[in-house]
Amino acid sequence: MSNHSRQPINNNDIHTNKDYTSNKYYVSLSDLPGSYHNWIDEYGFDVICVCDKQGNFQYLSSSVKRLLGFEPNDLIDQNALDYFSPQDQEKLKETFWENPTIPKTIDLQVKQKSGKYIWVETILSLQEGDAGGEILALIRDISDKKEAEEMMIRSEKMSVAGQLAAGIAHEIRNPLTSLKGFLQLLQVGSDGKDGYYTIMNEEIEKMETITSELLFISKPMTNERKSESLFSMIQDVCTLLQSQAKLHHIDLDLQCEEEYMVSCDRSQIKQVFINLIKNAVEVMENGGKITILTYTKDHFIFIDVIDEGPGVPKHLINKIKEPFFTTKKNGTGLGLMITHQILEKHNGKLEIHDHHPNGSIFRVLLPAIVENAN
Repeated sequence: MSNHSRQPINNNDIHTNKDYTSNKYYVSLSDLPGSYHNWIDEYGFDVICVCDKQGNFQYLSSSVKRLLGFEPNDLIDQNALDYFSPQDQEKLKETFWENPTIPKTIDLQVKQKSGKYIWVETILSLQEGDAGGEILALIRDISDKKEAEEMMIRSEKMSVAGQLAAGIAHEIRNPLTSLKGFLQLLQVGSDGKDGYYTIMNEEIEKMETITSELLFISKPMTNERKSESLFSMIQDVCTLLQSQAKLHHIDLDLQCEEEYMVSCDRSQIKQVFINLIKNAVEVMENGGKITILTYTKDHFIFIDVIDEGPGVPKHLINKIKEPFFTTKKNGTGLGLMITHQILEKHNGKLEIHDHHPNGSIFRVLLPAIVENAN
């Protein structure tokens, strides 16, 4: 046997602080020498923090200085919530106190000493004890990950804008032709000016609506949640994609009989419906109808995007949510992955089902806003 082979652990020696030359093996963090604990505290990438039940810092590892710029002692007895972004404070409280003893992982924005906010992944849970319980948390910098995600989303949004450009140009050309004709009539002094002005104004409004939606998808996504009308968001997306649907001889049928409100970031949820309806248009090579149907069940709002395309083979249903996987010739493979990520952030999900006799149902589930009992 080699001299470097691992020796059996002697249970009587577990708690001794011997170095590695003694052939003893440490089986838990508590078995390490105190000097090792200090080294981990100083150079670990994650920030370890302990708060009381009110959220006041009781302990912070030295690594907090590298992440946020504060000395640990500067933050003791300060309330942790004060260092998270205003929109994340409510999110953190609601998510954590639902079941505090179960560890939860949340992406949040935290403030550095310079005042800049950075993205961190936070794992936290309530540890019950003699003192009434304390909150234990690990905080990790994920700024690079978030920047990569944002670049990927921006790339996909610009790809969508480029693909829609031909249809939108066609849609804008028609009202421009009308405006040109009416201007020529006005130049020669034709009667019925009031009627001309009304039609011209309607045509300009059509162009304004279409171009506004195109500009909307070109802008960076925000992260501001508030109560939004589901019908209004889907209607905006249908306006944007109407020209693309016409080019493929497809009718968009929006069936939203009730007004549903959802707590969401408007730009992100509109991006979800842009991705789903655009995908449905592209798979229907022979034209037909896309139905967008909304209804509620078990405190969730269901939005079904039903197409009449070839359907999704069962063995590909899980794969199509993966990055860069696509069945389309010119697809990027990012649309459904981004859709899935956005819905996860909104505590929703995406389901894919067969639609008989042909086609698919891409089903979005979003939490409904619960009205107060009073």
